[in-house]
Amino acid sequence: MKGVAAFLVLALIWAAGLFAFASRVQQSTPRPEPLPAEGIVVLTGASSNVRIAAAVNLLAERLGKRVLVSGVNREVTREELRKASKTVRRLYDCCVDLGFTAADTVGNARETAEWARAMRYESLIIVTSDYHMPRAMLELRAVLRPPMVLQTYAVATPALKAKGWWRSPRAARLMVVEYCKYLAILGREAVLGMGPRESAQPPGLPDAAQQKG
Repeated sequence: MKGVAAFLVLALIWAAGLFAFASRVQQSTPRPEPLPAEGIVVLTGASSNVRIAAAVNLLAERLGKRVLVSGVNREVTREELRKASKTVRRLYDCCVDLGFTAADTVGNARETAEWARAMRYESLIIVTSDYHMPRAMLELRAVLRPPMVLQTYAVATPALKAKGWWRSPRAARLMVVEYCKYLAILGREAVLGMGPRESAQPPGLPDAAQQKG
């Protein structure tokens, strides 16, 4: 009986954490306009085209000098990505850099850090989907230490905006999977005290840009 009681307590704690995580995700949009920064980084994933468009809009508003699109699929050409994201050619050609080495969020963090060092940037705006932002920021902050300043700019996921998101199998699965990934990183940081580990995951193929998210 003690084992069952302990399991129920852990399950309740896990469920409470899930709903707190979901509330955080939902409250991240609509997002306020960020302060100007030196660079803008967009992490590719399931809604890459929307994310890229949001990042380039920030660039057009002069809230950053350049954009890095991190984790671009190696099979996607620069022009294909521009057309898929409906990005204005003038801005795209002058001020958008593509990163092809990242295969997951850990890779995004490393690729972002390398780009920021190369550009000598000390302030970045991070653009990714609302559900992906908490996990992305854990990985980014593990490799981007002060004086680096990071701001978030979350892109809303329509399926997660409903109050009863748990009634939708797609939305519930997305939230639960992302929450579990987030907990795994918290556990890694708390127990092992490690930053992002090397990833052996090969690049994926979905979307016009990349794979994860």
